[in-house]
Amino acid sequence: MKKIMVVNGVNLNMLGIREKNIYGDSTYDGLCDYIREKCSDMPVKLSFFQSNCEGAIVDCLQKCYFEKYDGIVLNPGAYTHYSYALYDAIKSIAPVKVVETHISDINTREEFRRVSVTAPACVAQISGQGFDGYVQAIRLLLK
Repeated sequence: MKKIMVVNGVNLNMLGIREKNIYGDSTYDGLCDYIREKCSDMPVKLSFFQSNCEGAIVDCLQKCYFEKYDGIVLNPGAYTHYSYALYDAIKSIAPVKVVETHISDINTREEFRRVSVTAPACVAQISGQGFDGYVQAIRLLLK
């Protein structure tokens, strides 16, 4: 059984409140429940973490290294577009594989959202698949 951490960054705790036309009506807890349900028959032990603080996310990524997680699903939120601290943290925790995921399609949104400084440190990026993008990322990490 593989250990996978699902890490959500800035403003993901506001799901169900913020920009429902983009992110939908479901809450952050609804996202976690969705992932648990869809992965219930997979050989995986899931853990969840959310923070609006960049340093706390870095600490979580490093903890995954020391606690020997097999993979991380990371939605950095807006940190995607400028956090070289997260980029460095992802690079530093190899061999832990990280898949970046986004609920919305960042490539069709505002210009600044189309650039991910964290994606080059990850093994893959999944964007625009809604909550199912997290499940796709977990399947990728289980291969």
